[in-house]
Amino acid sequence: MADPPTSTTRNRRTSRAAALSVLSNSVLVAAKLVVGLAIGSVAVVSEAIHSAVDLLAALIAWFAVTTAGKPADDDHPYGHGKIENLSAVIEALLIVGASAWIIVEAVHKFSNPTPVTGAGWGFAVMAASSGINLLVSTYLMRVGKECDSIALQADAWHLRTDVFTSAGVMLALGVIWVAATFAGADLWWVDPAVAIVVALLILKAAFELTWQAGGDLLDQGLPPAEVEWIRGFVHSFLPRITGFHDLRTRKAGAHRFIDVHVVVEHQQTVGQAHEVAEAIEQGVRAKFPASTITVHLDPCDASCPPACLAGCLLERSVRHAKRAERGLPPIDPPVAG
Repeated sequence: MADPPTSTTRNRRTSRAAALSVLSNSVLVAAKLVVGLAIGSVAVVSEAIHSAVDLLAALIAWFAVTTAGKPADDDHPYGHGKIENLSAVIEALLIVGASAWIIVEAVHKFSNPTPVTGAGWGFAVMAASSGINLLVSTYLMRVGKECDSIALQADAWHLRTDVFTSAGVMLALGVIWVAATFAGADLWWVDPAVAIVVALLILKAAFELTWQAGGDLLDQGLPPAEVEWIRGFVHSFLPRITGFHDLRTRKAGAHRFIDVHVVVEHQQTVGQAHEVAEAIEQGVRAKFPASTITVHLDPCDASCPPACLAGCLLERSVRHAKRAERGLPPIDPPVAG
């Protein structure tokens, strides 16, 4: 059964959001680099490098969301959704590299200090950067959550990291300017110190992003809340079913894959059992539109293999009676724990 026709709208929204990120990062890279080099601030230049990495990440995210929206084909029968997860991991690795460069440059400046001039210009460009990134990241996060796009959410987190790190650089430049203007002091060391803190914050974001995106690449199950909802929904089909087991879930991009074995009375016709399977698939898809649900139908013949017994929904007396009809001894599910 085909998914609801929401993919076109989703693809259009995610592509536009990714394009906006590319545009905003391009402007910020140019502004930060020009000002940072002009005033000799390694912290501002480090922010320019960070924004350059974000620009590359935004380009990767744009490519990922446009590719992920393509329908399944012969070469990719399960769709292209995992490219979003792959892009997020690539973004994280790029950030790790940029962070290492920032730390190296900051340590170098500790060894070879140079004065920071024109701190007011640096403060202005960082303030503008924070404002732009706050607006764009809020928009990206909203679209990313509404469209369930991890690539856009990753891009949004990158920009939000920029908001906080830019604020740190602004603080450093402000301290340097105040010290130079009112006290005649040269607090040059504040600039590389803040650059190192910026790099560490970026590294933290990169590791968190890798953990989140890598989970789906390794076919990690859906979040516990979603799995519990699915379990509860399938359970609601009692007494049309006698149990269910081997529920397996995974996710690729925005698309969920759900497999479950559902046990029905063995005397049911194929048509009756198929109706149950269709109802389960439709209900789950109504909750999670971008999903593929596979329901395996098993007959309840009272043999009670371990997997079936663990997911049995029959009352104890009913199960024992069914087994007695076949000359089988009573059996109960193992006690948890």
